[in-house]
Amino acid sequence: MLRDSKFTAVVFAIIAANILGGCAVNVPITSRVQPLEEEVVSGEGKDKVLVMDVTGVISDKEKKGPLRLSSRPSMVAHVKEALNKAKEDDDIKALVLRINSPGGTVSASDIIYHEVKEFKKEKGVKVVACIMGLGASGGYYVAAAADKIVVLPTGVTGSIGVILLKINMEGLMEKIGVQDEVVMSGDKKDSALPFRPLSPQERELLQGIIDNFYQRFVTVVDEARPKADIKNRKELTDGRVFSAQQALEFGLVDQLGYLEDAIDLAKKEANVKEAKVIMYKRPEDYRNNIYSLGEDSPDALSLIGSELTGFGGALSPDFMYLWMP
Repeated sequence: MLRDSKFTAVVFAIIAANILGGCAVNVPITSRVQPLEEEVVSGEGKDKVLVMDVTGVISDKEKKGPLRLSSRPSMVAHVKEALNKAKEDDDIKALVLRINSPGGTVSASDIIYHEVKEFKKEKGVKVVACIMGLGASGGYYVAAAADKIVVLPTGVTGSIGVILLKINMEGLMEKIGVQDEVVMSGDKKDSALPFRPLSPQERELLQGIIDNFYQRFVTVVDEARPKADIKNRKELTDGRVFSAQQALEFGLVDQLGYLEDAIDLAKKEANVKEAKVIMYKRPEDYRNNIYSLGEDSPDALSLIGSELTGFGGALSPDFMYLWMP
């Protein structure tokens, strides 16, 4: 019953966003987004460890402010900006990914994974992922780019799989007396529209795409975590989540610990004894310790419904590496 109510809430959030989206007025009342700047949050020395956030639903869509009157770069754009800045700093010896995410779109998750891998290869630094409260599905996919994965003792991870959320509004439209009229070039062109159910053939076609994305997820994790042997352990890849202790026992993570432990591990992997711990922030933001919130940092699960409204801009589905409890 709870799952049904959450699903209904997501559906109505998407519908409301699309109805109200057409009424939005773009008024330039805020200043432009300023470049990232460095903030030292702990430690000392010449060498640096960069802590970078992957928090909230992973998306390549801009984050809109209240009433859509302001926006910030998407998570993908923010990560790319931060990594570009870090590439120019020769004192950065390690990167810690502070992950608190239920996942997101397939493509956005894959882009961040790719960018972290390329950064690691180009700069020759060690990368440690620290899963905070949640690092599921696309969040874990991103963590697979790291050399080591640390998870909080109370963290949740896993959810290896793909989901496609398609709304069927046919019954609702009949009740309110609205009919859709579609002109298209082929009989599969409107498969994603929410005005009718999928045909068996359309469902099979979409399942084929999902299976491809699923196999990529499995391959990424298998290459990163060979000891987990996930290709031969179906219970690890059926979409379920795991507690931190379970993930450790299955070989999905390297150790249980806190953010301080992840930073210490990053320094150890980089053969650095002393280092400043830094974060990148906007000039108007405030950071004073390693747990200071980043610009993507509202509660990861509370954002699922609101972020999905952005994915369904025209009530269209998207392929997701996403855990939806």
